[in-house]
Amino acid sequence: MTTYIASLTLPSFVFEQPAVSVLLPVLCGAGIGYSTSPDRTQRTYRALKQPPLQPPAWVFGPVWTALYATMGYTAYRAWTTGTTSFDPETVNLAKQGATLYSIQLGLNLIWMPLFFGIGRPIEAVADIVALTGITGYLAYTWGQVDPVCGWLLAPYLSWLGFATYLSASCGYLNNWDFSTIIKRD
Repeated sequence: MTTYIASLTLPSFVFEQPAVSVLLPVLCGAGIGYSTSPDRTQRTYRALKQPPLQPPAWVFGPVWTALYATMGYTAYRAWTTGTTSFDPETVNLAKQGATLYSIQLGLNLIWMPLFFGIGRPIEAVADIVALTGITGYLAYTWGQVDPVCGWLLAPYLSWLGFATYLSASCGYLNNWDFSTIIKRD
């Protein structure tokens, strides 16, 4: 069981305002994507040996945008449902979930710089495995606050499972070394 840790949790206004809840992960994800140099990322993506089932590069932007928006809405819904409950356990679960949510968002946002920015596939795979585990626990926790919230995180969890396969397979197929592929611009 986790606990609410204020210093590791986004401020409550992020969860209380639906627009902020939805836009924060979308804008952070887009910001990370653009700061990691889209041209270099695309060149690296094309240069890496790819596993079977690898989608075309254009799929990732729309999928991640939808997932970020959904996770933001889920955060808003779980927080407002949980913190307005008369059941103290539900309030605690909502707050614990907010800590898990904040941690998973941080892990999510560092994956791309690890994988494409500095070419560290081992660290990126470790990150995405931790991210998937924390997100699974988050879905369980917020699912107790509101079952819809648990189900809203199911597509994200599914995509994380697929992304873990892609990351690990890509690392393996490229001998866990992107140094010859990633060139500093």
